[in-house]
Amino acid sequence: MSLAQIAQALSAAVSPLQFSAPVTHVYNPLDYAWRCHERYLERYGKGPKEAVFMGMNPGPWGMAQSGIPFGEVNHVRDWLRIDEPVEKPIPEHPKRPVLGLDCPRTEVSGDRIWTWAKQRFQSADAFFERFFVVNYCPLSFMEESGRNRTPDKLPASEREPLFEACDTALRQTIEVLQPQIVIGVGKFAEDRARIALKGMDVPIGRILHPSPASPLANRGWAERATAELQAMGFEF
Repeated sequence: MSLAQIAQALSAAVSPLQFSAPVTHVYNPLDYAWRCHERYLERYGKGPKEAVFMGMNPGPWGMAQSGIPFGEVNHVRDWLRIDEPVEKPIPEHPKRPVLGLDCPRTEVSGDRIWTWAKQRFQSADAFFERFFVVNYCPLSFMEESGRNRTPDKLPASEREPLFEACDTALRQTIEVLQPQIVIGVGKFAEDRARIALKGMDVPIGRILHPSPASPLANRGWAERATAELQAMGFEF
């Protein structure tokens, strides 16, 4: 399977799933932002890769807008050079409108990751020659207030079919990209990678999540992430 086929199968598997309150809206950017995501896979998804970085799920101002993991819109448009039309999710949350690459908000996590990559590698082509970035879960969950709800907070009965589909897609992705290591961006991603990839001959690592909710990340995420990667043996 190609990465595009894996993503389409994942989208088809998770789209019919139902989620209960307090979740009121679910966005699937593999659907309404497919053109951006497909271009990302086509342009940068050729393996093998030295490492695959894996995040949790789309943030409201990142992948939910652009269809790209950690997809802060300015970096997607100006550094990754992806600028495809993005449609609207149905139904759309009134407090979380999807404006695509015209979104004026900045996703801090995505900005930190791609700023680090740009400073280290200068060009996106140079970064993706060695690395790739994915999200474990393609869905973004919102409460009535507009508050983001992460997949780990879903009831077990809702998590299980969702995680089963995500595990399958992750295994297939790793089979295609053949990385030397999979690096969870944060503990949730590391834990899910260890479960999904059990039995596969690929090491699992972790770096600090760049979330602004993390005091450690706010005290110099780029420097800490670089040190963590260098401790794994990476050279930049």
